[in-house]
Amino acid sequence: MAKMRTRNHRVVLNRSAGGDAGITFMLSIFGVFMFFPMYYVVVQSLKPLDELFMFPPRLYVVNPTFANFGDLFVLMSDSWVPFSRYIFNTVFITICGTLGNLVFASMAAYSLAKLRFPGRNAIFQIIVMSLMFHSTVNQVTHFIILSAFSWIDTYLSIIVPSMATTMGLYLMKQFMETSVPDTVLESARLDGASEFRTFLIIAMPMVKPAWLTLMIECFKTLWNSGSSIYVHSEELKTFHYAINQIVTGGIARSGAGAAATVVMMSVPIIVFVLNQSQIIETMGSSGMKD
Repeated sequence: MAKMRTRNHRVVLNRSAGGDAGITFMLSIFGVFMFFPMYYVVVQSLKPLDELFMFPPRLYVVNPTFANFGDLFVLMSDSWVPFSRYIFNTVFITICGTLGNLVFASMAAYSLAKLRFPGRNAIFQIIVMSLMFHSTVNQVTHFIILSAFSWIDTYLSIIVPSMATTMGLYLMKQFMETSVPDTVLESARLDGASEFRTFLIIAMPMVKPAWLTLMIECFKTLWNSGSSIYVHSEELKTFHYAINQIVTGGIARSGAGAAATVVMMSVPIIVFVLNQSQIIETMGSSGMKD
């Protein structure tokens, strides 16, 4: 038998130093454009009122002050519903909705990706087609269902719909198909592990970047959720709704509104920065096939 000859090839990237510089320059420009809104909001929150209404607006602060944050605190203290209540509502809804979305999306994605049952592909196609519909289209249906369960004007009217987002299910399903080998699951079943234990101990750790991304996206959406058409009681409103009421109080509250925007956006940004590596891994791995 003739011996097969192999040759070691050295991989050479066909990219010049000028190309690297061009890509770096282009990405830097995009980064500046993405960072600019956050920078401008922070600058606005530090401006006194006389600088806030200057035209053309300045991109820097001449006399920085934290008075806007003090005004925001005073306005929050004068509310007839304690602002601690608004904060509690936001935190409670965000945590419950995020955890519920993670649990249901992960379990449904595992069933569609790794279990074989009749109609599996048809169900997934229906889920994919539902991505075409805007959330506004579903509001009437949601209202009818929530009314039937007597959930109108309760926390459940916001938490339960947030648990069933098709985008999260789609993300988890696609990631489980590419990142969880069937052979590993079959080995766990042969060792006597139940299906739920296989899902929890084997599958979930392997798709950690995906469910961390799902948690961050759901957290951001619920944290920034304002008034809901299903909630009427002031005691059940969210922090974002209360902030919007302060901002719409007139021109004199523009500084407090800018400070409120900084407060609202700081929490999602911190959560994102702490988990950005996992999000990058998810976006880089989604859609790949072995």
